[in-house]
Amino acid sequence: MNILTNHSLKALNTFHIDCQAHRFATFASKTELTELLHTLKKEEPLYVLGGGSNTLFVRPFKGLILHPEEKDIQIVDKKGEYVWVRASAGTVWDDFVQFCIDSGLWGAENLSFIPGTVGASPVQNIGAYSCEAKDIIDSVEFYHLEKNRFETIKGENCAFGYRDSIFKHALKGKAIVTSVTYLLTEIPSPNLKYQQIEEAVKTLGAPSLYNIRKAIIDIRQRKLPDPNEIGNGGSFFKNPVVSQEQVTSLINQYPEMPAYPVENGVKLSAAWLIDQAGWKGYRDGDVGVHDKQALVLVNYGNAQGKDVLSLSRRITEDVAEKFGVMLEPEINIV
Repeated sequence: MNILTNHSLKALNTFHIDCQAHRFATFASKTELTELLHTLKKEEPLYVLGGGSNTLFVRPFKGLILHPEEKDIQIVDKKGEYVWVRASAGTVWDDFVQFCIDSGLWGAENLSFIPGTVGASPVQNIGAYSCEAKDIIDSVEFYHLEKNRFETIKGENCAFGYRDSIFKHALKGKAIVTSVTYLLTEIPSPNLKYQQIEEAVKTLGAPSLYNIRKAIIDIRQRKLPDPNEIGNGGSFFKNPVVSQEQVTSLINQYPEMPAYPVENGVKLSAAWLIDQAGWKGYRDGDVGVHDKQALVLVNYGNAQGKDVLSLSRRITEDVAEKFGVMLEPEINIV
């Protein structure tokens, strides 16, 4: 067990923000995790940092940061056409997706090329192209910090919502995810609800697992900046959900506004709102808004977390003033 002090996190977050953690340690097993937790000081802040793709550090972290390193994927059960796959929290998410596709398993392919680790998938309920992690999560194993023991919670009890889960509410600050078990199927079930995906797959041939994955990766690479080249955390804002009454009023003013009915209202496109407000491609020194995707705030070099946060607040205020719609960050601000 090796705990580093005043450790730089620049290489561990995709915004490439140069921030320090007072204490930092990695763990590659449940035993190592429990040993590290025994070193936790009273009232000491704790944060689990996976791939760092959804985190913006705005100040030095005056506590202990834990980084999961175990990367294990295995098929743990099979009944008929259904297959259960368990992956450790430190597994790169896209490696898990590739494993499923190589194994002929359907359900994860639309989530191809999302950055980050498996441990974040139930916390954020990651999603893309009409698919969310909740659709395939069977159960989540985690360490309960208050009860000092490992527990397992079924997916249906995780209170999943749009980029939301029980781990952001009742279990916030109380759980460290150690592994996730997913339920997939051998029965071909292509999800081509997005026209862009359907058209891209058609150019590749049949809607196979590999063709769907390739189409999605090609689209994401065209639309989103590579964090290895430009610091960013992917989509910074959630797509806002508003009432039908508000949408009707907005569409009267902006007939071209994208709007999608959902269970609790109507979902608007945050990217469209930001673009229409004139922020797409904006740059101020080393911080800016990507010129191809208005949802992505970027660090062009040496921006600090507070610079990115300040820009996000200016965008939020401007969109609220122009459209009467409040944007919420999808990024975890630490």
